Amino acid sequence: MGQFTTLTAADGFSIPAYESRPIGPAKGAVIVLQEIFGVNAHIRAVADTFCAAGYLAVAPSTFARVKANVELGYTEADMNEGFGYKTAAEALPAPGVLADIQAAIDYAAETTGGKVGIVGYCWGGLLTWRSACLLKGLSAAVPYYGGGMTTPEEAARKPKVPVLAHFGDQDHWIALDTVRAFEKAHPEVQVHVYAANHGFNCDHRASYNEAAALSARDRTLAFFGQHLA
Repeated sequence: MGQFTTLTAADGFSIPAYESRPIGPAKGAVIVLQEIFGVNAHIRAVADTFCAAGYLAVAPSTFARVKANVELGYTEADMNEGFGYKTAAEALPAPGVLADIQAAIDYAAETTGGKVGIVGYCWGGLLTWRSACLLKGLSAAVPYYGGGMTTPEEAARKPKVPVLAHFGDQDHWIALDTVRAFEKAHPEVQVHVYAANHGFNCDHRASYNEAAALSARDRTLAFFGQHLA
């Protein structure tokens, strides 16, 4: 359904991005932010799902500044490799990969002439939260089990746009008490907690939870339908 294109950040850096365009005029755009496994088959499928709902979907490679063409699976070796790339990406001088996400937002807005939302998973969930707080041109943000976003440092940020956040109550990477603290600190954020583990949206992972994934998807589409119209 989609294909790769190249975006250009403000500093001139070129970013590969998977782009999935709907048939006919798009009703807005959704930026899809990867996990630590790259813009792999799962993330491309997620982008295609938002495209099927009528949105231009753009999934930038947020590893591009540290490693080109990353596409990993979900083995322990893949996870260790992905963590290494994430650590390197997080260590980039500011604004780091946020510049590449801003390029995707700008491209999506210019291409559709409509509003832009953002959704991300795992590390992409954290980047989605940061984007909601720091970047321009967004109208809504949906982080899924954003690793690190419930820490005091990240929770101290203030979102500029409406945020819907999905978490699992069995997530060993994100303690439930930190989710509740985040929820208390941000009454303006819609927080949903599912009886599920980390990565519950990904049907390529053992932690996939169909009921939670479908519920979260429906809520996400309704949220974007409200804020991107």
